[in-house]
Amino acid sequence: MVRRAASHRLEFEPAAIYEYPEHLRSFLADIPNLPGVYIFHGDSDVMPLYIGKSISLRTRVMSHFRTPDEAKMLRLTRRISWITTAGELGALLLEAQMIKNQQPLFNKRLRRNRQLCSLQWDGVGRPDVVYARDLYFSASPDLFGLYSSRRAALETLKKIADERQLCYSLLGLESHSKNRACFRASLGRCAGACCGKEPIGDHHGRLLEALEKVRVVCWPWPGAVALVEEGPKETQMHIIHNWFYLGSVSHLDEAKNLTSPPKGFDNDGYKYLCRPLLSGKYPVIPL
Repeated sequence: MVRRAASHRLEFEPAAIYEYPEHLRSFLADIPNLPGVYIFHGDSDVMPLYIGKSISLRTRVMSHFRTPDEAKMLRLTRRISWITTAGELGALLLEAQMIKNQQPLFNKRLRRNRQLCSLQWDGVGRPDVVYARDLYFSASPDLFGLYSSRRAALETLKKIADERQLCYSLLGLESHSKNRACFRASLGRCAGACCGKEPIGDHHGRLLEALEKVRVVCWPWPGAVALVEEGPKETQMHIIHNWFYLGSVSHLDEAKNLTSPPKGFDNDGYKYLCRPLLSGKYPVIPL
């Protein structure tokens, strides 16, 4: 009985039902060992099945064919296409842009977050949760952290308070009577700024020290810039404005139609581009 049960379970394991997708073999011969983005297409001409990126397209695409857990996607795939880039950064930017625009069936990350928020604090009073739909994050000072929801932002604030003996009431996390010690102060978890036990400036100083680690950098140029990435086969100029990746060109005269960013704030663009743009690793040409 045990053997039959074990055998029965195997029938439903991916490795047991996996068959090499012979119908896709013809697409593999020309895939280069270069950086870029690859696309698995199904029957739809509008929505791809999957979009991925790699510093070696051929190696990465072939790895899908050795993964039984991806058998369903491979059975649905009708063809494979790819776009080469100058390097890893270009592949990362193009992948993120294509996933957001085309919403592939099997990609579960890099979706648009319409509730993106941050903590705004000017050093006085209490931090406020603000939303990218209401505030221009690319040009707004004193923003700290990027969060998927108000709850995530407040949880971060609570964590900072717990680590640094800050007062929940002064942070707007709970209510209390003015000039009276909060409940956490009686437990030794708040240093007592709420009741005059410590100067309010010391309290705010510890908060600012923690928040500085996640300060959101305002866009530092008056307009769009071209970030230059040199690769083994090509050189690309990635056009960036307000942390939005707008596209890549081979010559600057091709960038004239790629300088107006969309509305809102691109969390992924900021995450991918802030360090490369400010580190000096890549040449940057203001447009």
